[in-house]
Amino acid sequence: MPLTRSQLDDLMKRKPVMLAPMEDVSDVVFRRIARGFGASVCFTEFVNVEGLLRGCKNAKRKMLLGGDEASAPTAIQIYGSNPERLAEAARVAEAAEPAFVDVNCGCWVPKIAGRGAGAGWLRDPDAMVAMAAMVVSSVSCPVTVKTRIGLDWERTPIVDVARRLEDAGVAAITLHCRTAQMGHSGEANWSWAARAREVVSIPMIVNGDVNSADAADRALRETGCAGVMVGRRAIEHPWIFREIRQRFDAREDIPPPTLDERLALCRAHLRENVAQRGELHGVRVTRRHLSGYLRGMAGAAELRRHLLFCDSLAGCLDILDAYESQARTAA
Repeated sequence: MPLTRSQLDDLMKRKPVMLAPMEDVSDVVFRRIARGFGASVCFTEFVNVEGLLRGCKNAKRKMLLGGDEASAPTAIQIYGSNPERLAEAARVAEAAEPAFVDVNCGCWVPKIAGRGAGAGWLRDPDAMVAMAAMVVSSVSCPVTVKTRIGLDWERTPIVDVARRLEDAGVAAITLHCRTAQMGHSGEANWSWAARAREVVSIPMIVNGDVNSADAADRALRETGCAGVMVGRRAIEHPWIFREIRQRFDAREDIPPPTLDERLALCRAHLRENVAQRGELHGVRVTRRHLSGYLRGMAGAAELRRHLLFCDSLAGCLDILDAYESQARTAA
């Protein structure tokens, strides 16, 4: 359900731990998994505004919110290079009743940024701010922005841009602390989140290399940000949400997931993805997660190899059952 600006501010005061918007990852099934482990807010995959406005089936799928998300904060993220089309798409997204609408100004992938969308907006901060103001004025729900430090180390306008985005009415900013040129390489420089936070009164969320409870704790201490966003680490280890939440709330660490927990998640994720996307595609899109879910277990490499070449749900479940039986016998 949509949040008011006041409700979003209240949420941000509770040190939120967010699931990042990730293409072909943060779908309705994985959002449910992340929430189950303690994610405070989840973002959809990024939705192309042109596809959305044309009624593209894939864009509609990405924007579909599950019934269990009615009372859980889920944001729809949109991206595009045309401000008028972004504003129009924001109205369509708002009709789906997300908690808020997020504008992607941080995707570094050349085919997106090179066309002026995503991080491409950082080439022209004036246009970026004007676009944000147009989107904010087009909807009644809160609008947030996810962006990066800049295009490269010679163009790092984020501190000034953050201040101007607040003036444009943006309700919160998530900052991935790398440049667009870096992609996912090199270390995230959280000091930029601290600098940007100092010039705004709206919540700032720090993103980039938040890959453990220790990292999340350090990121908040070093930046003073309201919360953290977890991206790639969640793909292989969604337990990170409960680990960070426990550190934030109780100042303690919890044991890693057990064999039973890892296998249970493998089975549940396979079943839910097959139910959502059909058997062949459902099994295949789950593979990127299974390698991480199984990491650290004895014989995991061979188990992953068997799963890699199996395209049926029943076959995958049989492989997992056989592995579990062998593991228990060996124990």
